[in-house]
Amino acid sequence: MIRTNGSRHPWYGSIWCPVGNRLILGTAQFGLPYGVANRTGAIERGEDAEILNLAWSERVDTLDTAAAYGESELRLGEIGTKRWRIVSKVPAVPEGVTDAAAWVRNSISRSLRSLGTTSLYGLLLHQPGQLLGPKGDALHRALLEAKDRGEVTKVGISIYAPEELDALWPHFKFDLVQGPMNIFDRRLSSSGWLTKLQSAGAEVHIRSIFLQGLLLMEPSMRPARFDAWRHLWDQWDRWREETSVTALQACIGFVLSQPDVDGVVVGVDSLRHFQGILEAARCVPMPPPEHLQTDDIELINPARWSQP
Repeated sequence: MIRTNGSRHPWYGSIWCPVGNRLILGTAQFGLPYGVANRTGAIERGEDAEILNLAWSERVDTLDTAAAYGESELRLGEIGTKRWRIVSKVPAVPEGVTDAAAWVRNSISRSLRSLGTTSLYGLLLHQPGQLLGPKGDALHRALLEAKDRGEVTKVGISIYAPEELDALWPHFKFDLVQGPMNIFDRRLSSSGWLTKLQSAGAEVHIRSIFLQGLLLMEPSMRPARFDAWRHLWDQWDRWREETSVTALQACIGFVLSQPDVDGVVVGVDSLRHFQGILEAARCVPMPPPEHLQTDDIELINPARWSQP
């Protein structure tokens, strides 16, 4: 049922039901001041537990974390993770490591200890390109052995671009793939990989739906380094003004409207922020214009932002 009110735009409305478990709570901000739009630092202790309680009440049952996210795993363990499905990530194997399999086993053990759990729902490689290097076979074996030991239900990779799948998929098959997708960055869909992954039976999780918060920033607050794409920002701001859709509603609605997406990772920096995300997720999505996208990695890949 759609709630009706005098101020509602005719193309969308709020649905009176819990959001459901397609949303995945990203917890990078539990351990780090993450995101270009972050002005408050890591989430304070106490507020993190409130966010988890709200998530559970809305049937959000999966957490996304990583050993590289500062204290995130430890703080989740302190709050309690018994009822949650948890997806974590193995950092890149350091160059000096000769026994990659042992290193992965130890990494998994540390994460399980920190999280206070005996098993993970998903385990992803943070730098999947290492599968194509000299340690690749050992890395892949270590992931499969973790499944055999019952420490992990699904293994996979976290990618930054669909080209990584072009190189990896002929040699490896994954249960779970996490990648970036948002209104500006539609490469997973336009490349055909979103459909291919679903056809192959792989679970697909989408992240970076706010482009590290950049898509949610007011025009006056966007860092000057992004002025090079002013034409795109002008189109983005004009479309939202013409349709009376907020940035939050547009971003959430776009990814939730993708039929081949199993889960959407939402990072939050406060309880209030999460409440806003949940409310926006109840809105019937309005499709953004096709031209409102780019393949320019200098904008859509945050790893490039710190490079000269």
